[in-house]
Amino acid sequence: MSKVINVLAEDFKNEVEQHRGKVLVDFYAPWCGPCKMIAPIVEQIAEENKAVKVVKINADESQELMAKFGIRGIPTLLLMNEGEIIATQVGTASVSQIKAFVEQ
Repeated sequence: MSKVINVLAEDFKNEVEQHRGKVLVDFYAPWCGPCKMIAPIVEQIAEENKAVKVVKINADESQELMAKFGIRGIPTLLLMNEGEIIATQVGTASVSQIKAFVEQ
């Protein structure tokens, strides 16, 4: 069972910015090949790392969030803590790279 939460722009503040602790935010699009490549890794992190909340945001449906964070390419992963961005990863990456990204 997936622990990944699909978040809409109107829920971003409640689900991400006000969350106490780390949140991995995956900006993706259903048509995006590289997004599909990292999706299983994001799912795996959600299953294995209970200390991190994992959310997915459909970039096509959330243009205002894309603009807010200056995201120009997908997939983009944001690692947030207490509502602040602490790291950004753009493009595809290996399982070990994404795990290391989340654990920083």
